[in-house]
Amino acid sequence: MRVDIEDLVQGYGNRTILDGVSFSVDEGEVVTVLGPNGSGKSTLIKTVCRIMEPRSGRIAMDGKDVSSISKEEFARLVGYVPQNPEFIGYTNVYDAVLVGRRPYVKWNYSREDIRMAAESMRLMRLDEFFDRQVTEMSGGQRQRVTLARALTQDPRLYVFDEPTSALDLRHQLDTLRLMRSVIKERGSSMIIALHDLNLAIRYSDKVMVLKDGKVYGFGSSDDVITERMIRDVYGVESEIVEGKNGRYIHAYDGSDDDYLV
Repeated sequence: MRVDIEDLVQGYGNRTILDGVSFSVDEGEVVTVLGPNGSGKSTLIKTVCRIMEPRSGRIAMDGKDVSSISKEEFARLVGYVPQNPEFIGYTNVYDAVLVGRRPYVKWNYSREDIRMAAESMRLMRLDEFFDRQVTEMSGGQRQRVTLARALTQDPRLYVFDEPTSALDLRHQLDTLRLMRSVIKERGSSMIIALHDLNLAIRYSDKVMVLKDGKVYGFGSSDDVITERMIRDVYGVESEIVEGKNGRYIHAYDGSDDDYLV
């Protein structure tokens, strides 16, 4: 799926959060949204997912304005993972993951629905927890349940807001490697908001950097994630180093040699 976001304006009350944001996502691409706290990342994610209606501008999927897409069709097209997923009531992992098939169900879950839920749990390493109550799990485990539900949904567009924030290092790497593989294999697309610039460098096809609600830069990570961008947007000095496994960032506050990243 191709997604085009054109001159998007969004805000709360009298405050403008996004001011003329434009970028695109092609089929099979992972586009990472970067920016400091308050730059508008979560607001952008919520607007793309139709949790918030844009004040102005246009969001199109395969050339079709999202405002003309029914809620039922949109639920099949877009899989959303929020920063802080909530689970209502006493729900076990299997049921929480299987609900990802709800946009497709008419009467009851099919064998294919059940197979997809089981496969998603396997991919997210949740097999042993299938009957565990979600409310009894750690924050990182609950985040993996939400990711498995999105995989089970099998949307055309994945929209994730800080999906690795509660995960340990191993599961951060596993999750982003898995999602990148899924996007390529299924021909879907992804918009993902991250804080970690090193993860963005490693797993993105393109990055879009927000500063004060405007697009600071959009393109390949090599072109956009630069020492100048890190200084301009995040207010810290950095070194971008070429290692044996690719580029990575050392960031520091400029007053000493203590690295922040």
